[in-house]
Amino acid sequence: MSGPATAPEGSRSESGRAEPAEASHQFDQHADGYDAELNHALALTGETKGYYAEERVKWLAGCAQRLQEQPRSAIDFGCGIGDTCILLSQAFNLDSVLGLDVSRRSLEVARRQHASARCSFLEFKEYVPRGETDLVYCNGVFHHVPIADRDESVDYIRRCLRPGGLFAFWENNPWNPGTRYVMSRLEFDRDANTLTPPEALRLLQREGFEIIGLHYRFFFPKFLSWFRVLEPYASRVPLGAQYQILCRKPRLT
Repeated sequence: MSGPATAPEGSRSESGRAEPAEASHQFDQHADGYDAELNHALALTGETKGYYAEERVKWLAGCAQRLQEQPRSAIDFGCGIGDTCILLSQAFNLDSVLGLDVSRRSLEVARRQHASARCSFLEFKEYVPRGETDLVYCNGVFHHVPIADRDESVDYIRRCLRPGGLFAFWENNPWNPGTRYVMSRLEFDRDANTLTPPEALRLLQREGFEIIGLHYRFFFPKFLSWFRVLEPYASRVPLGAQYQILCRKPRLT
């Protein structure tokens, strides 16, 4: 359920602000086999990565609808091989979606499979935040970002968003034993530093985001799928395999 992320060391823009690293990343070696590796690790759940990606975007779209938000542009921060960019584009009927990542090989795969007039992919060093994006989506990235660099990564995201723009922060829930088991089966997740929901909330608030809501998802494996109808009612129970913190860049006053 995780994806490629920013690299261990950050760089500085011309303005002096920290940005995600420009160097290539360990995910280069996993780009071509990423789907197979992740699906193998998820096998015990009975689902593939596609199920989780679709459900995350569907949940986010429902949240945006309840807020009466209609984003026209989005960024997938740590997009990996780009599958979720397409899901975001379709769910919101976006004018544009940009996938950003540090893994050059992952971006090559993403461009080959998904690039279009509405969907593009860049390395972080190729994109300068302009404060104009409506929505930033990020899944399973921050447990790969060194703790000392997390504030800088959140600052980068904040600078990408327009005032009032939404940030959907998805992470793996370390309080869920199934999540810990799946991560232990992934070579690229074994050294991850997971974030508890309170840690993630403090990180986002420290960088100036206004918290809209915290929800937990993915309680039941496929063989218990008949219980999934209950998941929306259990979204406050902190045992789901992943959690979403939906937050907003403050509007101009």
